[in-house]
Amino acid sequence: MSLHPDIAALLEMIQLGTETGARVPFPQLTPAQARADFEASSPLLDLDPPALAFERKLTLPTRDGAQIAARLYAGQMPNCAAPLPVLLYMHGGGFVVGSLDSHQPLCRGLASDSGAAVLSIGYRLAPEHRFPTAFEDCVDALAWIGREGPAAGLDPRRVAVGGDSAGGTLAAALAIAARDDRALPQPLLQVLAYPGLSPEQISQSYADYGSGYLLERDTVDWFFNHYLRDESDRRDWRFAPLAAPDLSGVAPALMLLPEFDPLIAEGRDYAERLRAAGVAVDLKVYPGMIHEFLRMGNVVPDALRARAEIGATLAELFAQQAGDCHR
Repeated sequence: MSLHPDIAALLEMIQLGTETGARVPFPQLTPAQARADFEASSPLLDLDPPALAFERKLTLPTRDGAQIAARLYAGQMPNCAAPLPVLLYMHGGGFVVGSLDSHQPLCRGLASDSGAAVLSIGYRLAPEHRFPTAFEDCVDALAWIGREGPAAGLDPRRVAVGGDSAGGTLAAALAIAARDDRALPQPLLQVLAYPGLSPEQISQSYADYGSGYLLERDTVDWFFNHYLRDESDRRDWRFAPLAAPDLSGVAPALMLLPEFDPLIAEGRDYAERLRAAGVAVDLKVYPGMIHEFLRMGNVVPDALRARAEIGATLAELFAQQAGDCHR
């Protein structure tokens, strides 16, 4: 397949901006500058749905005594008597950029499409907070759902974890952590949108798509140089889930991979590892798409279709589990 024409036009515009100096690549910016650039560009790419009937700002405690910001989205007021299923969502951004704001359209859309609540968390970013802080914040957020969810009208028996890009990495690692700690709510599904999963970026897809397809190899290196404490962190499954020795017993996976993404090879490898471990995987490859396409509702209709597919999968799963709980 070839690039979707609208994606190709977007990439041409980005390239022109780089050549004229109107756009400065992340490796030439400070983290603060990159964050500002990411926030400014996000509304240009995605369609923000109308505000939902219930949206609330929260703060969640972490193990080191800090508080992280979170937002809870739902199409109706959560009710303790009839608690809502919940998707715990981790935003992308290479562990350095991205925020609750940049991913608000996506999280609103997922809540609307699924009928579930979406808890979006503002885990702490690098380089101020290096690995494994982001991962630990996600574990603490999942623990909060188990501990405080019922009082907040959330059902800890019907939980999914998900994220895009670095958020997908965190979701995959969180699924492993939950398998190993049965005191945590046990996810029914892990939703992984173009996640980073490998200790090393040496796949053929990096050679094929590591330049000129939005996510640049040098940008990935810049992200990881800010995030990792040293090279030994690369072999830690909390950073690279493909490094986990055993994937049996983790939650079933819905994986969304764009065709023209340097990360597609490791996504396929992870799907194979999961299946070999007996884990159900629904692998969807989106022709003509690139990294970050899920947040490009202003660019391609495929973004909204993919979001709707996630929502439909969650709605069916949570409805089935609700029936099981009532038997």
